[in-house]
Amino acid sequence: MLKKIITFLFAALTIQFANAQYATKSLDLKKLDAYFNKAIKDWNVPAMGVAIILNDSVIFAKGYGVTDITTGEKANENTLFCVASNSKSFTAASIGTLVDDKKLKWDSKVTEFLPWFETYSPYVTEQFTVRDLLCHRSGLETFSGDLIWYATNHSREEVVKRSKYLSPVYGFRAHYGYSNIHYSAAGLVVQAVTGKTWEQYVKENFLSPLGMNRTLTSTSQINSTTNVAQPHNDVDGKLVKIPFVNWDNIAPAGALISSVSDMSKWLRLQMNQGIWGKDTLLSKSVINEMWSMQTPEAVRTENYKNMQLKHFDGYGLGWGVMDYKGYKVVSHSGGYDGMISQTAFLPELKYGFVVLTNSNSYLPAAIFNQLLDEYIYTEEKDWSSKYLDFFNKRKQADKDAKAKEESERNKNTRPTLTLQDYVGTYGGTMYGDAEVYLDNGKLKVKFIPTPLFEGELTHWQYDVFSIKLTKVPSLPEGKVQFLLNEKGKVSQMKVDIPNPDFDFKELEFYKK
Repeated sequence: MLKKIITFLFAALTIQFANAQYATKSLDLKKLDAYFNKAIKDWNVPAMGVAIILNDSVIFAKGYGVTDITTGEKANENTLFCVASNSKSFTAASIGTLVDDKKLKWDSKVTEFLPWFETYSPYVTEQFTVRDLLCHRSGLETFSGDLIWYATNHSREEVVKRSKYLSPVYGFRAHYGYSNIHYSAAGLVVQAVTGKTWEQYVKENFLSPLGMNRTLTSTSQINSTTNVAQPHNDVDGKLVKIPFVNWDNIAPAGALISSVSDMSKWLRLQMNQGIWGKDTLLSKSVINEMWSMQTPEAVRTENYKNMQLKHFDGYGLGWGVMDYKGYKVVSHSGGYDGMISQTAFLPELKYGFVVLTNSNSYLPAAIFNQLLDEYIYTEEKDWSSKYLDFFNKRKQADKDAKAKEESERNKNTRPTLTLQDYVGTYGGTMYGDAEVYLDNGKLKVKFIPTPLFEGELTHWQYDVFSIKLTKVPSLPEGKVQFLLNEKGKVSQMKVDIPNPDFDFKELEFYKK
């Protein structure tokens, strides 16, 4: 049926959905189709899925490109992508069902359900609520502690327990700081209250009722299905396929794997304020709470140039909230190794969309802006070209910074000690241990909790060595510095691998 609808829409070429009350304009689906086709080629993105919802109908759903550059399999509207942090709205909604059932309150204390829960402060631990878990205001910096869970052998509960060693950079509830770990804790609250794992609860309460039958809750399920997009990344200027990384130990923060067809159903439930057919899966009061700003973020200066663009920005419960051209926008993005996604809807316009891709790029953000402008009356813009220009300039700036660093390097130095003197076990309480060892005369390091993290240490200058974690091609080359004590012995190892997602400087490695 959906294919017939889409065929009819394309035959009409341009569908008029103008509403004078909201100053909207027509959506030219044929024009958008051509735009999406060009965009993935311009960005060198292997595959993309796009779905557009209007007035509770999916008016457009299509896949572009190939799921895997090595096989050339075509993508379609049912191709599965890792949606990463778009999973957070499912976790917040799961908590919402428990609020509806009066099994907890948004402001119930976390320790009521997880007695072992601890933070950096006894006071903060005592005051921490379920709401705090969901709106990123713990006092921690954005992505703080992500290396505790990323590709590690720490369990979901162990990850949350180890987060107590993280140091805050803001006051409690004083500033936005995105936290994956606290969403994992929210999933454990669901389990403590219901006796069901986050995966079971989400499937029973949302995936099955909505008919999201192709949506997976773990990468471990990929081999039992078909039509799955493979992750890709740009490595040294070349697009390569990279392996999936299992996110089970942080699942409530980002484990779902879905298609634009399935995710459209999730957006329709939201846009219908929790009603699906004759069933009410979420109350209007819960929906309203999820869409209400809980933690404000600063509106960037450039948005003040045109006050029609954006007046507020912040985070609700599982959703980001902002306004654009005077309309409320509820949205979320997702970033997985080699996959970026975007969901969004404008409640008062009953307009929404899903964008899923299988490489790391700004393309979903560009499509997000493009689809806003395509429906809300505004001047004609090409957001894909604007973002691509920004991306290329940033890439060049990174190259220039690296060249500058290399030019300032003192190549006429040697390590203070013999390579054997750097060998040993280094560790700290928050993350775990790393082992520095010699292999055929070469100094190497492996991070014990994260088997993917291992690489050769190549002397760079003084007691600083360069490192490339070869099993994680998306991470750039970094530096490892060995610090000596007053006796001239190695006392500590500091790791810095610059990237937008993980702060290696948080890891403490003292020699044992």
